Amino acid sequence: MAAKAEKSSTEAPRPSRTLWGDAFKRLRRNKLAVAAIIWIVFVVIVALTADLWAQQLLGSPTSSDSTTLAQTSLLAPNAEHPFGTDALGRDILVRVIYGARVSLSVGIMATAISTVIGLILGALAGFYGGIWDTIIMRAADIFLAFPYVLFVVSMIAVIGRSLTNVFVAIGILGWPSIARVFRSAILTVKENDYVDAARAMGASDMRIIFRHIFPNSVASIVVYATMNIGGAILTESALSFLGMGVVPPTPSWGTMIQDGQAYLTTAPWMMIMPGLAILSTVLAFTLLGDGLRDALDVKMKDA
Repeated sequence: MAAKAEKSSTEAPRPSRTLWGDAFKRLRRNKLAVAAIIWIVFVVIVALTADLWAQQLLGSPTSSDSTTLAQTSLLAPNAEHPFGTDALGRDILVRVIYGARVSLSVGIMATAISTVIGLILGALAGFYGGIWDTIIMRAADIFLAFPYVLFVVSMIAVIGRSLTNVFVAIGILGWPSIARVFRSAILTVKENDYVDAARAMGASDMRIIFRHIFPNSVASIVVYATMNIGGAILTESALSFLGMGVVPPTPSWGTMIQDGQAYLTTAPWMMIMPGLAILSTVLAFTLLGDGLRDALDVKMKDA
């Protein structure tokens, strides 16, 4: 018995397990989520180093609107122009790379704006309830009653076309869903005993929200925000396709599809290449969101 006691006392203590540590382990085992992360990181790096790709690797001027000789217009994909050229002789690959900057900036900034607004209003509605809950949730119902893209188009028509106005409009109009998700999470978490204990010890409302409720409710918001980035990219592409997005000649994947619409039968690569960029990027954020949802599910058991 003494030997066993001595052996157990000399054993190294097991490392403590945390929600995020276990989630990271489960996320690594999800091959689709890992592939999505790799693709998203690649797109981000390419967008941040667009000038380097355009000038050094492609031998093109560091301008997405630079044209080549007239005889190179509407060239099919080849060794010199892997994605072909458009009607003005512009390299489509270069424009797709620069367009990634627009799409990623809109996706991230719009999601950040809608998440901040949704967290604040969702916290007010879920924690305090009563009149706050009624006002905020009815306002969310009003926002959700209108077609989302039509609502964004109307707002852009009022405030004007620019990259800043695009992600502001998408961000401001995207808060209701996040507020609903966070409100539901708070309603569940605030019934736990540790919240009652903190309140009994005299903790303020802000301390209870930020120290006890928010850390235990943030998992659902992380998942939803990740998927929302892909939705914001898709919305920006739709706005640009409709002529309500960024102002030309700033490249946008949606604008490139609009430009290629007239050449669908003669130069289909003008629509296919930016379309594949939208498809792959939005799919990557969706797969990552699915992977995070499974990884952050505390009910899942380790294999």
